Amino acid sequence: MSEELILQENKQPRSRRFLILFLIADVIIALDQWTKWLVIKYIPLNTSWLPESLERFSPYARLLHIKNTGASFGMFQNGNIIFIPLTILIVGGIIYYVSTLEHSNDWMWVAAGLYLGGAVGNLIDRLTIGAVTDFISVGSFYIFNIADASINVSVAMLILLWIIEHRNSQSEPPVGPEESHE
Repeated sequence: MSEELILQENKQPRSRRFLILFLIADVIIALDQWTKWLVIKYIPLNTSWLPESLERFSPYARLLHIKNTGASFGMFQNGNIIFIPLTILIVGGIIYYVSTLEHSNDWMWVAAGLYLGGAVGNLIDRLTIGAVTDFISVGSFYIFNIADASINVSVAMLILLWIIEHRNSQSEPPVGPEESHE
């Protein structure tokens, strides 16, 4: 494959990147805010809910409405003074990263959109109600929401993409000037 063709494959139009990024982020933000609205409206704070037909799963999975003023796993409670500016920096960093990085894999932009949507979803809560609404409780695991899940999925995707790219770059033999016949 010629070097010019490889460069063309690695350069996607910025508009395509931003379309993927903002489409995914918008879907996550909308889904996150809608589910949090439903929880706030129908499940009183610090109570759990599960349909009667699924009560046998209550110790393992349920909706449990809590307010989290900290980070994941309830760490750093009452940290909005740090988390709000930090999240704004992260959002700016993601947008800058997407605008400068040359990458041909659309999954990279999907992962960035998932992270952006999750970050903004929780930022909206911090700015509007002073805490993040968490409600998905699985076993004794931490209680989370759609935004948290989106962030975790994006990190897993980025790690997987990095591993795949790293393996692919190691399996390709280097092309030196003496091997090129163009």
